[in-house]
Amino acid sequence: MVKIIDYKKRIAKNEEFFVLEVSGGIEMVMSKTTGLYYATSKKASFPCTFSEEVCKSLIGSELEGKIVKTICEPYSFVIEQTGEQVTLNHRYLFIPEQVEATKEEPVLSR
Repeated sequence: MVKIIDYKKRIAKNEEFFVLEVSGGIEMVMSKTTGLYYATSKKASFPCTFSEEVCKSLIGSELEGKIVKTICEPYSFVIEQTGEQVTLNHRYLFIPEQVEATKEEPVLSR
């Protein structure tokens, strides 16, 4: 189960659309640097066909499914809080319960 926590406006090929951002709940992870545990949550986003008003109204709604870590082509990412640029080779995807049940694997392209 995931919860819709926000939405964002995006533009691609001169077309405006919205993405819904979801969070998968809290999990405890051990720091590779300090060895101490910290709380975090997996987040993912996916495009939708809804208007901005509908996106706003969906915040707080829950969806059946889970967020999974998926390997992809390396890409650069800037951490907003620190300004540090890092290279990642994974991303998090929301997999709806219906897809989980069929064991389909997502096809990634970047």
